[in-house]
Amino acid sequence: MRRFMRFMGLAQCVAAVALLAACQKAEPVRIGFVGGLSGKVADLGVAGRNGAQLAVEQRMASGGINGRPVELVVRDDEQNPEKAKQVVAELIGQNIELIIGPMTSSIAMAVVPQINASRSILLSPTVTTTDLAGKDDNFLRIISSTRDYATKSARYQYEKLGTRTVAVIYDTGNKAYSESWLNDFRSAFEGFGGRLVLVKPFQSGKDTVFQPLVEELLAAKSDGVLIISNAVDSALICQLIRKQASGKRIAMSEWASTERFMELAGAASEGVTVSQFLDRNDTSPRYREFLAAYRARFKQEPGFAGVAGYDAALVALEVFSHRREGQNLKDVIIGKKTFQGLQQPLNIDRFGDADRRSFVTTIRNNTYVTVE
Repeated sequence: MRRFMRFMGLAQCVAAVALLAACQKAEPVRIGFVGGLSGKVADLGVAGRNGAQLAVEQRMASGGINGRPVELVVRDDEQNPEKAKQVVAELIGQNIELIIGPMTSSIAMAVVPQINASRSILLSPTVTTTDLAGKDDNFLRIISSTRDYATKSARYQYEKLGTRTVAVIYDTGNKAYSESWLNDFRSAFEGFGGRLVLVKPFQSGKDTVFQPLVEELLAAKSDGVLIISNAVDSALICQLIRKQASGKRIAMSEWASTERFMELAGAASEGVTVSQFLDRNDTSPRYREFLAAYRARFKQEPGFAGVAGYDAALVALEVFSHRREGQNLKDVIIGKKTFQGLQQPLNIDRFGDADRRSFVTTIRNNTYVTVE
């Protein structure tokens, strides 16, 4: 009996050790996400979060990362710099080494200093400001800078549409992005021989009145109008322009190129051009499978932000999968250089800046159609 009891005691100890080891092995890989999930630009943050969540769920369905579960820890920055600093500090305090986000340049500019003072890194799906380009810091991204999109837009308008003069309206609420985009567009457009006849800033807010701003844009008698703003404001500006000048050429920056823009602008969105990285005409099985999975999971279209969030999560998951013990995550990303995204390879240079192919699209029958 005593031998049996000693045997049972030993067995229980072995079981306890095995259970403890299993629990330790099951410690989750925790990845942060920060984006604006509320307010006027919530369509961007929600789609980015959904894309990242889908990638994590698919990875979990295939066994996680080396047998470990994966958890996406989500925080809403409310598109507010102070709130963003608060939630980023929370994630850093939880020893989360990689944070996907933020989704806008102004928020990135606000939180990069505290990220640089930590051991964590930011991996942004959609931040494009050139203010963060070419810097050896803890900010990395999977998207090209505004220079790529603005230059492509300027070339298309000048060479293909014959636009020679442009009136611009831009939102200073996301100044790091909008001024970067404007400067890159101006440089390219004037280099081709074009001219900006009016540049009109505005501060996005619930009390912003666009009618007088649009009247100024149209009074400039330019060949076209360029809008650098979020989807909600861009939709309203387009509607006001169409009411007074239905045939006016309208271009906008990729910030507004969500499905929400077309939903709000309605018929006023017809013919609007925008350069962006998402090719919605892609018929590849990989993209079509993603599209079906996203629609089934979230009951909406992913848009460019959903694809970008998904791609950022794919990079994060691959980095954790191939990381050696003690290796810095940034070093893994920079060392690997190239990652396979949903539609194309993502090439990340030594500064953490990405080179991503883009397209010129125009809206036809409530769809973004790739034209170049």
